[in-house]
Amino acid sequence: MGSIRTRKENGLLMFDFRYQGVRCREQTTLPDTSENRKRMEKVLKKIEAEITLDSFDYSAYFPNSPLASKFAAAKEEVKTPEKSTTNATPLFEEFAWTWYDENSLQWKFSYKETLKVTFNRYLIPEFKGKEVGCITKAEILKFRSTLAKVPNGTKTGLSADRINHIMTPLRMIMAEAADRYNFTTPCNGIKQLRVPKTDVDPFTLEETNLFLANVRPDFFNYYTVRFFTGMRTGEIDGLKWQYVNFDRREIYIRETIVFGREDTAKTQESHRTIQMSSVIYQALKSQQDVTGKFGKFVFCNRKGDPLNYQNVSNRIWYPTLKRLGIKRRTPYQTRHTTATLWLAAGENPEWIARQMGHVNTRMLFTVYSRFVPNLTRQDGSAFDKLLSKKVGTKGGA
Repeated sequence: MGSIRTRKENGLLMFDFRYQGVRCREQTTLPDTSENRKRMEKVLKKIEAEITLDSFDYSAYFPNSPLASKFAAAKEEVKTPEKSTTNATPLFEEFAWTWYDENSLQWKFSYKETLKVTFNRYLIPEFKGKEVGCITKAEILKFRSTLAKVPNGTKTGLSADRINHIMTPLRMIMAEAADRYNFTTPCNGIKQLRVPKTDVDPFTLEETNLFLANVRPDFFNYYTVRFFTGMRTGEIDGLKWQYVNFDRREIYIRETIVFGREDTAKTQESHRTIQMSSVIYQALKSQQDVTGKFGKFVFCNRKGDPLNYQNVSNRIWYPTLKRLGIKRRTPYQTRHTTATLWLAAGENPEWIARQMGHVNTRMLFTVYSRFVPNLTRQDGSAFDKLLSKKVGTKGGA
């Protein structure tokens, strides 16, 4: 922001502001008085407004200044038709894949697959054939708005959260292109959409027992572990016998299965140790009799390969909920169920956070605040006691 200053040599007022990255100091013939300062401040505000609107003409205010001719010459050099970057930057689809290849080494396999879907389904069809330096802010805003609209007669458009996940790589691609080819990214000023807070919908202990007592017997152990360890789908589907320690009663989360492919744990915090309750210990011992002979995965098909989560959800999970009249929920709610049952049992939130793979207890208090009755327990024993009294036994279909 500019200012009105006094030149020490003669006591006359001068303008002091920045234009095109250059500090500009222009002297006047006005003495330093309150009235003259007010007059100059009005002029300075007008100058700064025109600079912001890119309509400032230096020579109109300071025609005899050496800087006036300098800025005029510079302006003449860069004066080109609109979208002067034509033929100066690569096509969007070319640069997008270049950016992908340059950065993919640091990404997990699951994120790379997600980006490919985002590229092929949304970004490239929208900006195909456009030079990356010619894409405008208006075009990006229009693209974002179309994502929220009802496509092809389907029930709803994309959620705010999904749209944000599509816009994130677009923003990163444009920022990198702008840095390399010396233009201003059109994503400046485009904020993420506000995402409505998603309320967790865990199972009650009664619902959990009802489900376990009636799920197909060969999936009783699988869902017992899901409901009472808080493991994510990829974590339980990728669990190997080498990470199950019966002597210490511990489960080590080290790998996952994502898109049918083995990968490392989701985050550094996800790389954790889960303590077995007696119920989990018995379930895994029982499962060892079934799949231990296959040697690798704890839960697997007859060939010893990892379970297909979509197949399990569609053939086991949702049909069981429907048959029992239990409210339809995604399998991920088993993780929320674990957290809320631990909290209901009075376990220490820091212990729970470690078991869940959270960085700290913040998420527990943010997401599960209404399920926190007290902070008295320390080690998981209260939860073990709760399950030993109330957990159902394996039942038929």
